[in-house]
Amino acid sequence: MNTFLFGVFPYLAMAVFVVGTIWRYKYDKFGWTTRSSQLYESRMLRIGSPLFHYGILLAVLGHAMGLVIPKAWTDVLVPEDIYHAVAVGGGMTAGIMIVVGFVILVFRRRTVKTVFNATTVNDKVMYLVLGLTILFGMWNTISTAFAPEEYHYREGVSPWFRSIFTFQPNVDLIAGAPFQFQAHAVTAFLLVMIWPFTRLVHVFSAPFQYLARPYIVYRSKGDTGQRPTPSRAPQGTWKSPTASKR
Repeated sequence: MNTFLFGVFPYLAMAVFVVGTIWRYKYDKFGWTTRSSQLYESRMLRIGSPLFHYGILLAVLGHAMGLVIPKAWTDVLVPEDIYHAVAVGGGMTAGIMIVVGFVILVFRRRTVKTVFNATTVNDKVMYLVLGLTILFGMWNTISTAFAPEEYHYREGVSPWFRSIFTFQPNVDLIAGAPFQFQAHAVTAFLLVMIWPFTRLVHVFSAPFQYLARPYIVYRSKGDTGQRPTPSRAPQGTWKSPTASKR
C-alpha cells in the first residue's frame, strides 16, 4: 500500500493534472472560471476570500521553504532554532488565515440560499478534499510547533517529496512518518488530481487578481445574451397614402 500511495499515486495524480488541464483548456475555455457568486452575497465574501487566498499564498511559500529547500542549505544560512521559529510562526499564521477563511466561505455557501443553489456536486467534492488537506496540514503545523522532537519532517517527508521529482521515490522516508503527515501528502496529491476539473483551475488564469477581485460581467434578468431580433412585419397588405386617392 505504501508503494502505491507514496511511489505511484503522486505520478498518477500529476499525469491526470497535466492531461486534465490541457483537456479543460481545449474543450471548456468558457468554463475556465471561478464561477464567482459575489452577486448573490458579498459581505462575508469580502472577509473570507482575502483571508483564504492570502493564507494559501503564505502556505505555498512555507511549503517551498520546508519541502523544496534541503535542510543542509538552510543550516548554512540560519541556526535551526531561528528557522524553526520562523517556520512555525509563518505556518501558524497561514494556517489560521486559511482555516478562518475556509470556514467563512463554507458557512456562506451553506447558509446563503442563492449561493447554495449554485453549488454543484463537483464543488462539494472539491470542498471535501480541500478541507481534509487543510485539516491534516494544520495538524502537522500544530504537532511541529508543540512537539518538534517527535518527528523531523525535513529529514523524512521533505527528501521523499524531492525524490519524486528525481523519479526515484524513496517510499521508506515517508513510511515512518506520523499518520497526519502521510494523510496530508495523500490528500494533497488527490487535490492535484481533481484540480483541472474544478473551479480551482482559475488559479492559472488569474495569478495577479488575488490582490483585488475583478469586476463581474453579467446580464440583466431575462436577457438571453443574444442580439435582439427585428420585430415582425405588420400583418396584412400595406398601402401607400397615394394609392388610396386614386
